[in-house]
Amino acid sequence: MSLASQALPLVGVAVGAMVSLVVSALNERTRWRRQQSVRWDERRLNAYVEYAHSVKDLSNRYRGLAIARGLTTGPTPLELTDAVLEELAAAETHRSALAEALWLLGDVDNTAAVKLNHALWHLEWLARGIPTTGIATWSEAFLEFRKAREDFLKAARCDLGVRGARITHDVPWPPPWRPSNNTGAGRP
Repeated sequence: MSLASQALPLVGVAVGAMVSLVVSALNERTRWRRQQSVRWDERRLNAYVEYAHSVKDLSNRYRGLAIARGLTTGPTPLELTDAVLEELAAAETHRSALAEALWLLGDVDNTAAVKLNHALWHLEWLARGIPTTGIATWSEAFLEFRKAREDFLKAARCDLGVRGARITHDVPWPPPWRPSNNTGAGRP
């Protein structure tokens, strides 16, 4: 046998080993990237969910204050006491901390989140009786809040790759079964 015929199988084995090594490395790298993506997707989802929940919780508390002040109607008025102010401050601090996680992990349009914050704070000021400019009624401010919340949720869904852009349907507020003398907006 010639030297070339003896070397050919060895070269084939070496090339096969190199191809196998490269393919294994690429597969491992792809698997690692997929695991990292899933890990961060879960954290981003949690950041969006927790933030949205804290905003909704605060809006419901502000609605309770608005009910107590006669700005809207509803079943759960909340009197503005020192204890309630402390709870609201703690809830706002929690919302702010969750916002930091959102800014770090999320790819949401910051404009949507900032507009949501502004709409929430507008509800707070109205509910607490702090003078504001522009939209002056609870109902108008609450509709502005609902729109800002919907825009935020749409941006979050887009970032998370959730299909479909529609979150709510055009449902009139107040619903037809509510008395027409109702001046308030309902739950977000």
